Amino acid sequence: MKPDHLSHITDQELLEKFYASKDNQWLGHLLHRYTLLLLGVCMKYMKNEEEATDCVQQVFLKCITELHKYKVDYFKSWVYMVAKNHCLMKIRDRQGKIATEWKDHMNEVPEEEANKQLHVEKDRQLELMEASLKELNPEQQQCVTLFYLEKKSYQEVAETTGFSMMQVKSHIQNGKRNLKLLLEKKLAGR
Repeated sequence: MKPDHLSHITDQELLEKFYASKDNQWLGHLLHRYTLLLLGVCMKYMKNEEEATDCVQQVFLKCITELHKYKVDYFKSWVYMVAKNHCLMKIRDRQGKIATEWKDHMNEVPEEEANKQLHVEKDRQLELMEASLKELNPEQQQCVTLFYLEKKSYQEVAETTGFSMMQVKSHIQNGKRNLKLLLEKKLAGR
């Protein structure tokens, strides 16, 4: 790998050149600086070199498409969060897929009556969940809906709502806890 001939230019200056010219070449220099950092972050979460490399490529694509949309002041921390959120979304999707496959496998040969009862119970739980979600305060309701139902990352929830990253995490954590308490109360009262 050849040394970066633009190493004397700061990240901030490269970002300014990128925003001023809309030339992805400036962004390419920035991404080149952080390729190893991104690979390390992705390896930490994915635990597989091939998956980590794919994630880095996806993060690069996301940077190219998203960075035009808004102003980033601290590229290193921004790209780190993009990579982290991307990996967490991949893990969450993978876990959901495994759980779905397991449920499908368990339901392959259910007795017809038990199957009907299961669907009735699931419908009832979904109704209770929906009712409980409406009882959360508006901030928690919005953040929980965006994160869990619309599968948005913390960063995307923050951008959509205008909340800070810490506020988003707090609203999601408190909303999840309150939702659980409301559901338990409703299920116990049946």
